[in-house]
Amino acid sequence: MLPVHEPAIGGQQASMRGFLRLSSCFRLDEVLVLQGTPLLGALFSMGRLTGARCLDLLVLAIASFCLVAHVFVLNDLCGASADLRDPNRARRVFMAGGIGRRQVGGLCALLLALSLILIAPFGPTPLLIALAIATLSALYSAPMFQMKGVPLISSVLHVLGGLLHFLLGYSLFGAIDGRSLAIGSFFALTFAAGHLTHEARDYGSDRLNRIRTNAVAFGPGRSFAAGFLLFTAADVLLMVLAIRGVVPRVLVLVAGLYMLHLWWALQTLLAGLTFENIRQLQVRYRALYAIIGLLMVAGMIGAAR
Repeated sequence: MLPVHEPAIGGQQASMRGFLRLSSCFRLDEVLVLQGTPLLGALFSMGRLTGARCLDLLVLAIASFCLVAHVFVLNDLCGASADLRDPNRARRVFMAGGIGRRQVGGLCALLLALSLILIAPFGPTPLLIALAIATLSALYSAPMFQMKGVPLISSVLHVLGGLLHFLLGYSLFGAIDGRSLAIGSFFALTFAAGHLTHEARDYGSDRLNRIRTNAVAFGPGRSFAAGFLLFTAADVLLMVLAIRGVVPRVLVLVAGLYMLHLWWALQTLLAGLTFENIRQLQVRYRALYAIIGLLMVAGMIGAAR
């Protein structure tokens, strides 16, 4: 008898291999790190936890994953030529894995479409916020704008992007108000601070590729210091909000975590602002902010009881 099912199985395996190759373009670690912001935004506005709202959170998580993945895929697609000249990134460029620009462009469009389709049923406000995030991404990365290489303006885009990511989740269950903007400002500042640190880390490759980031324009030391000042402002804001009862009071513990962040930042500065040293700092402070996120969740659960 003829093995009539083998071609179908072989086709499925080929499709799976193709999907896995494309999924390598997601920068999964970076995408996952940014999922906490919209989910925490939703938790701050959702009130009582119900089965229906848990399902809404799941849909938001999938939509947000697709949206943030779109942002990174677009950035990598537009910056592929420069990344190939960067020894720290060259092996991760999609072209090095045999993936073409057309495939990645299709993936980028598909991710955006999926995110908007999933968000649309929640109403016009979340949909408009998602479109605004996609617009900021295009302004930052697309060749006709390339605001990645415009000092200060690039940081403004990250402040707005961080705020909008929080409001995307918050708008799921509540209207945007003063409270949401105050809490969202913490996420906006940390997002911009993290990117200034990222620019200090990538100073060498950006200078090689003539991308005029803040670090290239003003120096990696100033970019690093500006990033830490924004981290400081974010933590102070969060402590003030905790003292006033806008966020769970347990978040006053951020003061202790900040001192640890300060110690690590000083160690990095003294050791030298190399790619590896700053990368190690990023891993450490991301762990601290993951703890802050867990404190937020614990505080909201405690207040709901």
